[in-house]
Amino acid sequence: MPTVLIVDDERNIRRTFGMVLRGEGFDVLDAPDGESSLALLDKEGADVVVLDVRLPGMDGLEVLRRIRERPAPPPVLMISGHGTIATAVEAVRLGAFDFLEKPCSRDRVVVAVRNALRLGELDREVRRHRRAADERHRLVGESAALREVLEQVARVAPTDARVLIRGESGVGKELVARAIHRGSRRADRPFVKVNCAAIPEELIESELFGAVRGAYTGAVADRDGKFLQADGGTLFLDEIGDMSPRAQAKVLRALQEGEIERVGDGRVRRVDVRVIAATHRNLEQEVRAGRFREDLFFRLNVVPVTVPPLRERPDDVPVLARWFLERYLRENDLPPREFAPETLRLLRDLPWPGNVRELHNAVERLAIMSRGRRITPDDLRRTGLLEGGVAPAAESGVAAGAATDPAAVLALSPAAVASLGGLVEARRRFEAACIRRCLDETGGNVSAAARLLGIDRTNLHKKIQAYGLAGSDREENP
Repeated sequence: MPTVLIVDDERNIRRTFGMVLRGEGFDVLDAPDGESSLALLDKEGADVVVLDVRLPGMDGLEVLRRIRERPAPPPVLMISGHGTIATAVEAVRLGAFDFLEKPCSRDRVVVAVRNALRLGELDREVRRHRRAADERHRLVGESAALREVLEQVARVAPTDARVLIRGESGVGKELVARAIHRGSRRADRPFVKVNCAAIPEELIESELFGAVRGAYTGAVADRDGKFLQADGGTLFLDEIGDMSPRAQAKVLRALQEGEIERVGDGRVRRVDVRVIAATHRNLEQEVRAGRFREDLFFRLNVVPVTVPPLRERPDDVPVLARWFLERYLRENDLPPREFAPETLRLLRDLPWPGNVRELHNAVERLAIMSRGRRITPDDLRRTGLLEGGVAPAAESGVAAGAATDPAAVLALSPAAVASLGGLVEARRRFEAACIRRCLDETGGNVSAAARLLGIDRTNLHKKIQAYGLAGSDREENP
């Protein structure tokens, strides 16, 4: 049953409000002044507070301020027999849900309390979703390499410095960006992500900066771009190395001047955005090749953070595997399962060319397909994790690099081929490595990779899915 705390120095007001609200099924607490009301909140709690503006000692606005400073404050209804517009405005500015003037009708009080309760329920639901989102976006691991990344995040997060996050696909660059945002003074403002590799070149300007109606075919209404959506918060430009030169120039201006201009609009708008960028490319090479602006690179690369691949931090594999399994089982209401110790050892020895993303997908597959309460090495074999495109270096007798380098596979001796499980397995590895290399060269563009490999795009998509690789459906302009 919801509890309402009534704070008023007039006993008759407290008694009248209490009778009305109890008659509507609420539990009611009351206090004659600010100090006792705060003590009662600490002891009993409340779902809604009805608070008089004029109180002896600490006034109602100060009580409101202190309530709003609490971690999960209840909604507050302010009441006054001497209501003024200025007082009402100040109360709302401080976070009051509503402002009622005495004398208040019964219906007005009941409706206001019920509305405040609904707001409280929505606030709690939002907090639950935020906690769940924060949980999903945690950086998990115990290795020295990851601890170093976390230390860098802790140092740079409270500042407004731009950060360039580097690392292979799937290592968790977005998780690092979100951790920086959570640790910043912008944490309660938007975090907006843009995948620069997934947006066609002709649309990236409108996506980033917005457009006015009629600016291009299909622009049927004014729309804000990502910079405006992130105003006051953080804009994460993922795969910045894939951005077109024209868009790079526009982003550079936004960073230099703090101003953007929507497509088709002559009006300049100020924006306050912290930009975090990420890339799997070597931007220094891209600059030398003329594909990336040097001045933009220097603007973005204020604080570089490099996320190491999973093969360089194998101690994190068991920790991540257990974390992913527990979370997936909880979110999907599946029965408890755990990894056998030998299973975790095998997972630790896999090269994981797809990094954390590949491990996450593998654990989900095991959570669904495993037959018993304990996930065993037989489950790894049954789900293709030991016979597929990757295999433990310890079992294969081949260096981990051979699983990712086509040249290394070509150089294998007959004994090494036999240790892999035969020609079929060696061929699968070689094919997966070739596809992965072509996807890296084309920035994940499946159409371009298919042309390099000389195969049909649909066929390549099937192979990408079979080997658990990552690609983009983005088409190149002819």
